[in-house]
Amino acid sequence: MAEKHVVRNGEVDLAVYEQGNPDGPTVLLLHGWPDSHHLWDNVVPELTDRFRVLSVDNRGHGESSNPPGTAAISTTTLAADYVAVIEALGGGAPVHVLAHDWGSVATWEVVCRPDSARLIASFTSVSGPSIAHVGKWARSRLARPTPRNIALPLAQLGSFAYSTFLALPGLPKAAIKVGMSEQLWRSALSAAEGAPPEDIHLAPTFKQDMANGLRIYRSTWAANPLRARDEYTTVPTQIIIGTRDPAVRQSSYADEDQWADQVWLRVVKGGHWLPFSHPQLLAAATIELIDSVTGTPPARALRRARMGVPRKPFEDQLVVITGGGNGIGRETALAFARAGSEVVVSDVNGIAAEATAALIAQAGGIAHAYELDVSDESAMRKHADGVIREHGVPDVLINNAGIGQAGRFLDTSAEDFDRVLTVNLHGVVNGCRAFAGAMAERGLGGHIVNLSSMAAYTPQQAFSAYSTSKAAVFMFSDCLRAELAGSGIGVSTICPGIVHTDIVANTRMSGVSAEEERRRQQLYDRLYRLRGYGPEKVAKQIVRAVQKNRDVVPVTPEARLQYVFGRFAPSVVRFAAARGSLVR
Repeated sequence: MAEKHVVRNGEVDLAVYEQGNPDGPTVLLLHGWPDSHHLWDNVVPELTDRFRVLSVDNRGHGESSNPPGTAAISTTTLAADYVAVIEALGGGAPVHVLAHDWGSVATWEVVCRPDSARLIASFTSVSGPSIAHVGKWARSRLARPTPRNIALPLAQLGSFAYSTFLALPGLPKAAIKVGMSEQLWRSALSAAEGAPPEDIHLAPTFKQDMANGLRIYRSTWAANPLRARDEYTTVPTQIIIGTRDPAVRQSSYADEDQWADQVWLRVVKGGHWLPFSHPQLLAAATIELIDSVTGTPPARALRRARMGVPRKPFEDQLVVITGGGNGIGRETALAFARAGSEVVVSDVNGIAAEATAALIAQAGGIAHAYELDVSDESAMRKHADGVIREHGVPDVLINNAGIGQAGRFLDTSAEDFDRVLTVNLHGVVNGCRAFAGAMAERGLGGHIVNLSSMAAYTPQQAFSAYSTSKAAVFMFSDCLRAELAGSGIGVSTICPGIVHTDIVANTRMSGVSAEEERRRQQLYDRLYRLRGYGPEKVAKQIVRAVQKNRDVVPVTPEARLQYVFGRFAPSVVRFAAARGSLVR
């Protein structure tokens, strides 16, 4: 149960609610329009074990008093209120601030004060930029009037154009009185933010708060927000912005590292009201910043978000690779490690996985080796739980593990057919099922790579089991890509052609003696080696696919040619398959 405090600032009484650990550092939660401290109801439980949490009702909202006059509610008056709360309830130490919307806009004015360090230890800004910084960003672009530099400020101005209506006297207030209700607002936010209606928390005073808070739009426009102002902050500041935010654009933060001593930028697949849709993410990000400024080594996600720091393409990212003990998996692990990633490599052969990890370590990278049978769903789930617990949620998941199988269908036993499906198809499904949920829930996007094959779209004799498994991976990846697009997670389907790896020498061949099987394995291994296309070239394509978020990537010239030819002349492909076989 929250303990209510009343802090007086001039003639205004501010309602402040305290929860959590009274001995922990203080986290101050600040809201915007048309919310109250209830905006944070989903976030507070994520913080109360460690922190003393204070949440404020802005003046004119909730249980705080409502001063008269247009100028009474502005970013300046809100900033003064926040300073009063910190000085009254902060316990004499700087507090950590998590603020949203106008609460964040007003906090920027506090953190850019010369004495900000005595008030605020860290600032996590959600969907609320510094007006001064946006103005400087816009002017710098317009001073160099390229089409892009003109378009970006105009787009941001267009995104904020709704505020001109809200700043009108009388009309918006009348519209709220006649046409707004809690149910309508909750339904609208639920649809826009993708949050369940029961997660949209509103104050009993919601409708009156919405009308009272309109004054901040009038006072902001009256103050000429685009006037030139130099405002710099030394407070460690973290910016969180949604990709679908209708009011604030990510591009407007592009120069933020010029006006902040330490600044981080996280882009979330979400809208404007992230406290409703992504409460765990906001809490976790806030805690990571607090831990960092209090001496704990920064978390990987925080390091990755730091602005103004040069980094390799995948630096401070976690890549999980199955089947990484040799071949394409090993080369892909090495390629991502060279690009700066921390790599988790697994293989059914634990010694081979350890050898890959050792190669990465020798080159100065970080890798962790695990023994894993991807066909075992329970083992995969246990593996994912351990990886997430020990290393974090992966940014890139590569389902590479697979086996070969050749031989005519009538010579292939049900056991052999199922074995190929279990490893090649179910191994991919198991990996996605084990990791994708955590990647989606995190809200920061990511990428999944599934290894299919040119065989997925090339009908041929004597490869029914293998081709079926890879075709299933192909379609599964198409479906998964559609489902995860809303979470900002890309899915790439990699389709190698003739590539020399150990899978060729280990391919099981049905319907022949052990001696003949070995002879054929050696023959095709030699032919593939002569082809001269090694796994390191596939690895390069995989890295590029993740960088460019490519959907389907045929690898090798023959794979690309067959992908196109099979679409335009499928009957010719089937005709050729019926009259020839690569395996004799």
